Amino acid sequence: MQYVIPPWVNWIAQDSDGSVWGYSVEPLRNDTGWYENEVGESVRLGDAEPVNWALSLRAVTSGDARD
Repeated sequence: MQYVIPPWVNWIAQDSDGSVWGYSVEPLRNDTGWYENEVGESVRLGDAEPVNWALSLRAVTSGDARD
């Protein structure tokens, strides 16, 4: 699935409920998702079927759709 990604987003991850988030700094994982640990910014990008959410963290690349 493709999302419009703001220019400041450098990382994307999905929570266990299917929510997809963008982060300015690499997030940390908790029991059900990801969080920015009060450093940087985050934005909800959308939803998708949750599949292997714990392995979903990835860096944004130049090929990703930007806002």
